[in-house]
Amino acid sequence: MHIQEQQIAIVGGGPGGLTLAKLLQQAGCRVNVLERDADREVRQQGATLDLHRDSGLKALEVAGLMPEFRKRYRPGADKVKVVDAALKMHFDDHESKQIDAFDDAYFRPEIDRGPLRDLLIDSLEPGTILWNRQFDSMEARGEGWLLHFKDGSTATADLVIAADGANSKLRKYITAIQPVYSGISVVEGNIYRAEHNAKHLFNLTAGGKVFALSNGQSLILSAKGDGSLSFYTGCKTPEDWASSGKVDFNSRASVFNWFKASFDTWSESWWELFQSDESYFVPRPMYHYPLDQSWASLPNLTMIGDAAHRMPPYAGEGVNMAMQDALELYECLVDPGYNTRLEAIAAFEGIMCKRASGITRLTLEQTEALHSGEALTHLLTLFTNNHGEA
Repeated sequence: MHIQEQQIAIVGGGPGGLTLAKLLQQAGCRVNVLERDADREVRQQGATLDLHRDSGLKALEVAGLMPEFRKRYRPGADKVKVVDAALKMHFDDHESKQIDAFDDAYFRPEIDRGPLRDLLIDSLEPGTILWNRQFDSMEARGEGWLLHFKDGSTATADLVIAADGANSKLRKYITAIQPVYSGISVVEGNIYRAEHNAKHLFNLTAGGKVFALSNGQSLILSAKGDGSLSFYTGCKTPEDWASSGKVDFNSRASVFNWFKASFDTWSESWWELFQSDESYFVPRPMYHYPLDQSWASLPNLTMIGDAAHRMPPYAGEGVNMAMQDALELYECLVDPGYNTRLEAIAAFEGIMCKRASGITRLTLEQTEALHSGEALTHLLTLFTNNHGEA
């Protein structure tokens, strides 16, 4: 197959795309990452990420990046508290012994998105990432593709990998299968200088995470290494709720008014999340793909991560699945047992779709459980099983 002789374009510079680029470069492949951001400093948003031994951590290990990961992960960020709407404490593992054995079955080390992205970027050869390449369209060119970007630039590739996230612009070139609304919408928020702007809730997280559940609603807080506090509210809404215009997500006051009305049984202590102008809010309706999705494989185009199998975040699998996709696609592409790219891609997609189906099913079950009347009991059972007696 001689994959090393072919030009590979990865569209999207998230953890999945960057991991794949690193692995392919290790195998001597010619690869570029085409990223829409203007530079590496543009976006450092989102909550912390917990990497799992058999997926995210395994990909880093094969890429030779575990020493750097150990330098940059956040010990203690995996500590968890569980409270209810009134902030009554139901579980707290901050007093338990810190697990820092990377081969422990329950150890899921946390790292902020920014440091993980920087780690991966720093591992690539200079010039690998082409910034400010927002994908517009592509067309067949010989046995490969000609890609067009919003800035007027173009690129050619023998093989294109879509790693451009949940709202992928490349997925339509592979399949017409549409996502399914889960019934849950999330408001993602980030509070900068949280020790000053949300002091009580910042202290409550104690550098870790807080899960708050009540009345079919959820609120998850995560402390970040830069001193900010990220959060996700989750509740059942109509599919068009976020786009209906009922809430102006560019207005802190509008989001605050929505929260007070929708989370009206919750303690006013949560209002701290909306007291500062040093914040941002983004609505995210939660979608997933059908459990039985499949498509006819192509010899010059495939996809990984959320582009292939988006799902709600309530099982913590998103980044891990993307990095596992990267590892498994790399293994198939460099496997001498496959005679053609089509054979290698078809093998990868078969493995990926089967794995994604099982994890999507579990994620949907978890999403439903965490937004049910028995959510608190459900989560306490999970944490008791994984951490010992609560």
